[in-house]
Amino acid sequence: MKSKTIILILLTTILAAAAGWWAAKNSSHRHETAADTQAGGRKIRFYQCAMHPQVKSDKPGKCPICGMDLAPIYEGQGGFSENLVTLDSNTISVIHVQAEPVKKQTLSRTLRVAGIVENDETKRRIISAYIDGRIEKLFVNYSGAEVVKGQPLAMFYSPNLLAAVREFLVVAQRESPNPAALLEDEHQRMLNAAAERLKRLGLTEAQIQELRKTGKTPLATEIESPLSGTVVERFVYEGQYIKEGEKLFEIADFSTMWFRFDAYENDLAWLKTGQKVEVTSPSIPNKIYEGKINFIDPNVNDPTRSAKIRVEIPNPVVERDGKPQRELLRRLYAEGTVKIMFPDMLVVPRSAVLNPGGEPVVYLDQGEGAYEPRKIKLGFFGDGGWQVLSGLSEGERVVTSGNLLIDAQSQFNQGGQSTEDQHAASPSPGAAPPAKTESLPPLNDAQQQVAAEFLIATDKISQALAADNLKDFNENASTLHKIIPALSGAFTDSERRKLVGQIEHTGHWPNAEDLAAARKLFVPFSTAAVEFAKTLQTEAQFKTLKFYKCPMVNQAVPDAPKNGFWLQTNGPLRNPFFGPAMLNCGSEVKP
Repeated sequence: MKSKTIILILLTTILAAAAGWWAAKNSSHRHETAADTQAGGRKIRFYQCAMHPQVKSDKPGKCPICGMDLAPIYEGQGGFSENLVTLDSNTISVIHVQAEPVKKQTLSRTLRVAGIVENDETKRRIISAYIDGRIEKLFVNYSGAEVVKGQPLAMFYSPNLLAAVREFLVVAQRESPNPAALLEDEHQRMLNAAAERLKRLGLTEAQIQELRKTGKTPLATEIESPLSGTVVERFVYEGQYIKEGEKLFEIADFSTMWFRFDAYENDLAWLKTGQKVEVTSPSIPNKIYEGKINFIDPNVNDPTRSAKIRVEIPNPVVERDGKPQRELLRRLYAEGTVKIMFPDMLVVPRSAVLNPGGEPVVYLDQGEGAYEPRKIKLGFFGDGGWQVLSGLSEGERVVTSGNLLIDAQSQFNQGGQSTEDQHAASPSPGAAPPAKTESLPPLNDAQQQVAAEFLIATDKISQALAADNLKDFNENASTLHKIIPALSGAFTDSERRKLVGQIEHTGHWPNAEDLAAARKLFVPFSTAAVEFAKTLQTEAQFKTLKFYKCPMVNQAVPDAPKNGFWLQTNGPLRNPFFGPAMLNCGSEVKP
């Protein structure tokens, strides 16, 4: 009886264990099946920790590092990047992280240029003497006078011309003795020949017809203007004897003028013939002249790496001192604004892009405090954003504020430098590599002189910013337009030429409207100037140059690298990026 009871207990235990195993197996199968069909039937590829993306599992669970639940990664999802940065809500609020979607829109760019107003070269004439003679009287005796076509400019006496006029009148007044056609034709031929001689001697068709009509022999003839326009220059005086071929007047039609400016290589891709340009001049405030680009010079100037652009603008007549004059004067300084728009481009905001000079990077907002770095390829650079050629899709959200700190955290997590620091440590594509100063040739006299002028101008610009003096900044910055071409012409055949190219690229500015705009222009230029100036310290006169570094320029100049550099011809340190607010902030850098 006891043995039967024992056997019964054993069988019950075995059956219970088998039932438990079968239930557990079915439960596990049901769990896996449910997991595999979550999210609308998509299959789960694996589970991953958002905080530590290196932790992956084929089963649900918790991260062994931070204890967070592993998140399911479904088919079609890429999973969390190992460079992923995760922030808690408090940190996101403190560093003010903001994100915007990438979208297709019109990319606009405003180019501001400076140039000179010139006359239309196709509407310009020089009036020369056709024959020896004397100026009897000047009807127009000053430069700048407005004349119309056919208006008398001077009374001209020439014995040879007088003889030709008399010969013409004799032929014109002679009657054919015989009405025979042959003799009549001969008479007409002689008349035509005499008239052609007068034309070669400077008389117009109207003047010849007048002679034939009146039959009078004038002692002197009038020199008439061949076109309406402005007398650019008068070369003769009353009573002056002149030889054949000598210049008498230069006349140009100023009704339309050419605004000519230099466009640098990186801007040429934006410029096309037919584009509208708004032109202003300090000499005529509060007036805008509208014109269109009608010519782009196909020849690029090698020293400056720029091409000439021509814009045709109207030039109305105004009254000055009781006399009519054209409003725009020849060789007037002017500034132009070219507004360009490219529709239907995938655009990422400017503030979202880090290190645009090297490998552009943006941070994608993946939600739940997760931010993923993404390398992208950029195209055109507009006022508010960059054209995206590859790396992003429409609708993806990119971080536009706080991305510098996110990038710093990402690099800290990896034990490396931030993207901006990596960019500062290595030259960007197109930038000149650090020159090997020990192998550079010594400077000649011309190079020493123009280099000294450049360094003095750069120091004055820096000092103006250090003093928060916008007026001095603009005045000293304008001198760069003359110094930089001279610098380019002096350094043409050494490693320094590459560095000068960076100065050319960053050193041509319009007038800054405020100190913030001025400092934004100064940051890249100053870095290029420092790199060039370091190569000059092999020369005795440049050994006293001072170089300084500010470690938080991006606090004063948004979108700038955090490290900023500048040079001074002497101490003490005066910070141009913050001015009087933090005048002594920074440290000296020994090359």
